[in-house]
Amino acid sequence: MFHKIGKKYRETALIKLIAAGLVIGIIIALAAPQAVPAVAVLGDLFVRALKGIAPVLVFVLVMNALAQKNSDASAAMKPIVRLYIFATFCASLVAVAFSFAFPTALHLQVADAQLAPPSGIIEVLHNLILSVVDNPIHALATANYIGILGWACLAGIALHSASDTTKDMLNDFAKTVTKIVQWVIRFAPFGIMGLVANAIGTNGLGALLGYVQILGVLLAAFFSVALIMNPLIVYLHIHRNPYPLVWTTLKESGLYAFFTRSSAANIPVNLDLCERLGLDEDTYSISIPLGATINMSGAAITIAVLSLAAAHTLGISVDLPTALLLCLVSTVGACGASGVAGGSLLLIPVACASFGIGNDIAMQVVGVGFIIGVIQDACETALNSSTDVLFTATAEFAQRAKEGKLRDEDMVPHSN
Repeated sequence: MFHKIGKKYRETALIKLIAAGLVIGIIIALAAPQAVPAVAVLGDLFVRALKGIAPVLVFVLVMNALAQKNSDASAAMKPIVRLYIFATFCASLVAVAFSFAFPTALHLQVADAQLAPPSGIIEVLHNLILSVVDNPIHALATANYIGILGWACLAGIALHSASDTTKDMLNDFAKTVTKIVQWVIRFAPFGIMGLVANAIGTNGLGALLGYVQILGVLLAAFFSVALIMNPLIVYLHIHRNPYPLVWTTLKESGLYAFFTRSSAANIPVNLDLCERLGLDEDTYSISIPLGATINMSGAAITIAVLSLAAAHTLGISVDLPTALLLCLVSTVGACGASGVAGGSLLLIPVACASFGIGNDIAMQVVGVGFIIGVIQDACETALNSSTDVLFTATAEFAQRAKEGKLRDEDMVPHSN
């Protein structure tokens, strides 16, 4: 019997399980408040597991990505990579603008937290520099994500010239850590049930209002980037109506990614779409897998919005220079986000560290992210994955436009 239940659980889509956990958590909080302390243990266990694996995940993924980088990539890749990075940074700017316009407070347990809010950009930069050169073992043990990123970059660059055997071993290790993360995230329905039950049991239904507002800010930023910012970037490159191409990528890539909730899982769909758009296979066979790793506009939005929500909740004032620094941190952090569902949420502590927010508080914000992740992560992945094709096509179409060879029908995929 338990074997059948376990098999059914594994075969059920995670998004359905999370939705069920969310509903059950609300029911427990309202109908059986005496059971909330017992159920809340599941939420604490989930957050503790995330805190345990997140530092290792960030270190291994970033190090592996830099070690595996192909130095002989075609020159055609350069404009695509520039588009990836530029769009991710612009997306974080959009996220910051929406966060400033609609500041959101979250229900976090901050009573015992000892905070040292930075006084300005100078202190932020000072703390940032010191965090980068932290002892790597200490950085991993204390979840100093700024230091973890710094040492992971150095290790990845150093390993770039290592033997293929060493790189294969590193790649296998990265896959192993990613698999562990997938196991932890598979526990998310129970963790979310405990987190929601505890939040409502402690604060009442009013606790959900903060989640509704933060989700609204995230969705507004996602749609603004997908339907306004990205089309503008495409237009500036090809000087044609960008929306046929934008709608194509959203419909034929974004829709699949919405349900798979994994940029990596959507790579085959994107490769097929690129082929039907008539793009150069030598280019898109590299740019699409690369985009699934570093083209993370949606992740940058999630990191920036939730980090600023944490800062607003704690009463930390964020000036414009600090906000721009957050955009840079969000861009770098997003590029290191894991391709698994909810991977961007584990990078939130990196951005929170810029404000002097401790790991305990940051991981509570990650928990909030998982609560709203039923919609947030699906929309984020749809934006991330669809723009892999969008910017790959934009770079090639821009070159065709310069040569006078771009036709309107090129932006519509042919049938298989």
